[in-house]
Amino acid sequence: MRDSVHRDELARAEQRMRIEQLEAKALEEFRVEADVLIDEYGPDQMVPPSPRAPGDEIPEGEARSLRPTPTYEASRRSDSRKPGAVSPCSAESTRSPWRNTRRWRSASASLTEQLDDLKRSRDDLLDIVKEVDARVEEVFTQAYRDVEREFEQVFARLFPGVKSRLVLTDPANMLTTGIDVEARPPGKRVKRLSLLSGGERSLTAVAFLVALFKARPSPFYVLDEVEAALDDVNLGRLIDMIDELRSSSQLIVITHQKRTMEIADALYGVSMRGDGVTQVIGQRIREAVSA
Repeated sequence: MRDSVHRDELARAEQRMRIEQLEAKALEEFRVEADVLIDEYGPDQMVPPSPRAPGDEIPEGEARSLRPTPTYEASRRSDSRKPGAVSPCSAESTRSPWRNTRRWRSASASLTEQLDDLKRSRDDLLDIVKEVDARVEEVFTQAYRDVEREFEQVFARLFPGVKSRLVLTDPANMLTTGIDVEARPPGKRVKRLSLLSGGERSLTAVAFLVALFKARPSPFYVLDEVEAALDDVNLGRLIDMIDELRSSSQLIVITHQKRTMEIADALYGVSMRGDGVTQVIGQRIREAVSA
């Protein structure tokens, strides 16, 4: 008797653990409490007969059997037809539409509304992206045309007799295209900027910067030793360009060239004293011309 009681206690503990696992699984996967699950899918609930394939005729002898049956009986019939355990919520797939509860209808309506809201938000975002892309493409195209026009003029002044132009790598897609600089100095059959000499590349880059400055003016510019690789002739041409730019903008030029310093309004330098301490020295050369 003691052994029998012990076995019964173990069986009851296993059943309680199994029930707790099923309750946790139902709550985790279906968000349904155990009491609600039993009320809606318990053994006393009626389940409609299994649907038949289209075109199948119902024998006259089986017509009376097409009526709702209790859940436990439907599960037992399913077990006899197909091996394997039956999910406690398997009746949901065979329930008729009139058995839907208010909870499920409310959850379905809420999810449908959220899905529609997400679709509308996605469409709105895609429309905004299209508008931004169109605006960026328009602004970039206009800026490129202005810079291209100025670049040809500036380059012709810095390189007399040299042909140059800006070329788009992908003209069909203005949002992802790159820009190549083609230049052909006198006596050279070179197109790419990478094949020019150091001084020619430097002056070509300066020409592109000056073209940007002229196409889209700014209140001030900072140039860091842009003329370091130029000879005296090209340096004089660049100084003329800088002199034109400072009529409408303020320029801060970092340089070691004396000719560039001569056109400055003020000079600022860093000097080291005898004790090793550095100090900034400023000297105004000429008064700025007022507008």
